[in-house]
Amino acid sequence: MKLNRLLTAGTALLLSLAGGVALAPSAGAAGPRPNFQLPFPCGQSWTGNSSASSAHQSYEIDFNRGSTADADLGDTVAASAAGTVVISANQGSTNGFGNLVKIDHGGGWSSYYAHLRVRSVSAGAQVAQGQKIGEVGNTSKPGNNISPHLHYEVRTTDTSYPANIQRAVFNGVTFGYPVQTVTSNNCSGSNNPYSPEEICGSGYSVIDSAALGSAGRVYLLYNTGNANNCVATVKSASVGTATATSAYLEVQGKSRVTDSGSFAYYAGPVRAAAGNTCVKWGGKAGSSTYDSPFEHCG
Repeated sequence: MKLNRLLTAGTALLLSLAGGVALAPSAGAAGPRPNFQLPFPCGQSWTGNSSASSAHQSYEIDFNRGSTADADLGDTVAASAAGTVVISANQGSTNGFGNLVKIDHGGGWSSYYAHLRVRSVSAGAQVAQGQKIGEVGNTSKPGNNISPHLHYEVRTTDTSYPANIQRAVFNGVTFGYPVQTVTSNNCSGSNNPYSPEEICGSGYSVIDSAALGSAGRVYLLYNTGNANNCVATVKSASVGTATATSAYLEVQGKSRVTDSGSFAYYAGPVRAAAGNTCVKWGGKAGSSTYDSPFEHCG
């Protein structure tokens, strides 16, 4: 069984946008609202505040936990719903968001995670609900000294900013504005303390993933610094108990490399140099298997 290090990670944020405009509580032209969950791992309790900053628009929320200003610095920030990462960048000089991740959930809905210390996903990546996307931090625009927190928003595309900022709804319950402490039910993947980025190591970012039923998810990552790919299979069922789990990576024209066995948390990392070469990747958890075609050839 692998020895796995528990990493407390997170993302923190705040935004300096002018305003304070009263907003409509729902978006008529957007599609059905995704089943958003709190943007933190399963079982954690966080206090959200929509009124602590004069820069806030209505329905934006700053999240903290702990009794000191830096108590949650580096805590894990998780995707509140599945989707596609459309922004992963430091936007500090532009709008004060600092390190920002924006996820498009389809149907005109998106979520924003700002002031992150670390961004764990890249633009274009497909992310699962509960997947780690960054860490709580205090990045912002130059000269804007803020304490660590996660600035969170949900927006729609049916009207212009700031009227498109929607009330946050977690696990089907509308957030109790202006201040409420909420316990996360974001349990679809976050009960596993290990993220694919941790498993593969520094410099790797998720570029693709595939669900393995309810048993886990297999991830393909890439390191732009050394042109290496990495594959990891992260369990979401029987977490902490050794069960059959595998991950593999095959660079076109070379032999497949596989990590397979009875693992408590994950299989992998499986790494290989694959610059400008197609790769086939996949894995297994429980009774579910995923096998990609040769792809990601750039």
